Amino acid sequence: MSGVYGFLFQVYPYVCFIVFIVGSLIRFDQNQYTWKSDSSQLLRAGTLRWGSNLFHFGILFLFFGHLVGLFTPHSVYGVFMSAATKQMMAVVAGGFAGLLCFVGLSLLLYRRIFDPRIRLTSHSTDIAVLVILWVQLVVGLITLPYSLQHSDGGVMLILADWAQRVVTLRPVDAATLAGLPWPYQFHIVFGMTIFLLFPFSRLVHVWSGFATILYLFRPHQIVRSRRLNLPVAHNQPRQRI
Repeated sequence: MSGVYGFLFQVYPYVCFIVFIVGSLIRFDQNQYTWKSDSSQLLRAGTLRWGSNLFHFGILFLFFGHLVGLFTPHSVYGVFMSAATKQMMAVVAGGFAGLLCFVGLSLLLYRRIFDPRIRLTSHSTDIAVLVILWVQLVVGLITLPYSLQHSDGGVMLILADWAQRVVTLRPVDAATLAGLPWPYQFHIVFGMTIFLLFPFSRLVHVWSGFATILYLFRPHQIVRSRRLNLPVAHNQPRQRI
């Protein structure tokens, strides 16, 4: 099993990252017409309104929460906050956002599967992506009781150290992660698998969502009015305005 854990926590992250970046670039270059979310709002908008808003609010909060929580060194926040306090904040805030995301994602999944009109226009990958995200979210919620049992913040430090070592290309101790409870291990591996599948699904539209932030920093466009001097026919009387 040591070889399996070594691959999952030492090699697999880089495989997923390379496929995530290179696959997204190839998808954008070769199949730009498929670079979209394939919204089904025109077919049925009732459930979509609640489900989409709750899902996107929750998933964005969880994404940036994981980003800050995993990749912020302990020396940065340790001056004014202990690891136990940070973990409790993550459990409370992440649990609330996770519940909102769970409700929204469940509504979207139910709509996609049991609405006849939506089901007929859905691709198999559309349903598969929602199922994968739903499973990942459920396992993430399962980790919350385990985090409360380790309220000293030790598990959070282990996970953060692993993530920071991966992005900085430093050696990783896979045996340490192998000793964690199974929900943490599953959540990590399944999360990396989502990045692996990212370029081959409708999730690529997330790139466009983040790219719209650049619109706020675009240069001003100067629009000048131009008077058109059109010739007037001699056989038509001039109109007085």
